[in-house]
This record gives sequence, C-alpha cells and structure tokens, in this order.
Amino acid sequence: MRDSNFWYYTIMILVIGHIIVGFVYLMIKLSPKKKDKDENNEQKGSDL
Repeated sequence: MRDSNFWYYTIMILVIGHIIVGFVYLMIKLSPKKKDKDENNEQKGSDL
C-alpha cells in the first residue's frame, strides 16, 4: 500500500489556516478604534 500524504497536507493546511485566522481576529479585536481614540483625546483635554 502506498503512503498518501493527502490527509497530512489537508490537516496541516487547516491547522495553519486556523492559526492565521486567529491572529487576524486578535489583531482586529485589539486594534484601537477611531471612535475610542477620539473619545480618549477628548477626555485627556478636559482633564487638564
């Protein structure tokens, strides 16, 4: 019986894709939003 790498490559593509999607999701969630940045600037100005 010949050894097939089909399942190995399929699983590795899924794992690597899952890791990439996870990093993209974290970068989107952790990036400051423009609305939040504007609110922070207004609060800093009023504290002075």
